[in-house]
Amino acid sequence: VGADPTYRDELEKRVSWQLDQASLKELMIPSFSHTCGTLLDVELVSRLVKRFTGLDEGVKSGAALVKVAKLVDCYLAEAAVDCSLSLGEFIELAGALPPHARATDDGLYRAIDTYLKAHPGVSKQERKLLCRLIDTRKLSPEASLHASQNERLPVRAVIQVLFSEQNKLTRHLDWSGSLGGVRSPSPNAFGLELPARCLSKREVMAQQVEIKRLKEDVVRLQDQINALQGQLDRLVEKKRGFFRWRRFSLVSGFRNVNESGRSEGIGERDFGEVGFGRHTPIAVDHMKSNQLVKGKTPLRWRKSLS
Repeated sequence: VGADPTYRDELEKRVSWQLDQASLKELMIPSFSHTCGTLLDVELVSRLVKRFTGLDEGVKSGAALVKVAKLVDCYLAEAAVDCSLSLGEFIELAGALPPHARATDDGLYRAIDTYLKAHPGVSKQERKLLCRLIDTRKLSPEASLHASQNERLPVRAVIQVLFSEQNKLTRHLDWSGSLGGVRSPSPNAFGLELPARCLSKREVMAQQVEIKRLKEDVVRLQDQINALQGQLDRLVEKKRGFFRWRRFSLVSGFRNVNESGRSEGIGERDFGEVGFGRHTPIAVDHMKSNQLVKGKTPLRWRKSLS
């Protein structure tokens, strides 16, 4: 709107104080300057980011810096599609943040890859300048796998990615060995032979497929263990119920003591009537029905049941 430069400077300063609260849609400001050939006002965003990084540590927090870094990476991925965006503007905006602001460089790698797609005429030296912005140690396994197969990256950058992945794998093996009680694990201790050279793309893919297969095997074995444990618990509970009922039957049938302290057992006549020495509730009911039919009422058996 043709505002005075002093007011514009004050407005940019206030925006930079709250840059961590902005969204990508709010940051995509079109360029109204005739001197700028890009569709988006990249210079304005660069000034805002530089003002934000120049604030005191008491004003900006670590979480706010991380949010701004993610916002800048997303903005770069959108602005990189513009064929008019120069390499200097891209590098200036990407390097405006300190290295510790990015917890992971996946977003920056995506922006650089998008820029290389939209600008196929970039020279080899310029590709090297772009790849120097990426810290290969901060790439996720998925981004490292994509970078190792990316033909748009220079060979040196691909080698650095593979070397970083090899170092991560070596540290992971060392950490696993320290948990197992091995102080200085060797490759033979794990049944692996770590090559002295950098791994090729095929070897990296084979290792990742093997790791994924091992994880699936661990999950499947854990499910089988849980199923077997459940079956064992049900079997133990069933046996406990059976022995509890059997002990109750034996105690109720044979533990009757008379007043003189003498155990009052079951006579031969009772065994003849019942036909079995161990009386279960079904046998007792059957015996009572037979006695009612015969008209007999044995007092000794009544007393033993009472």
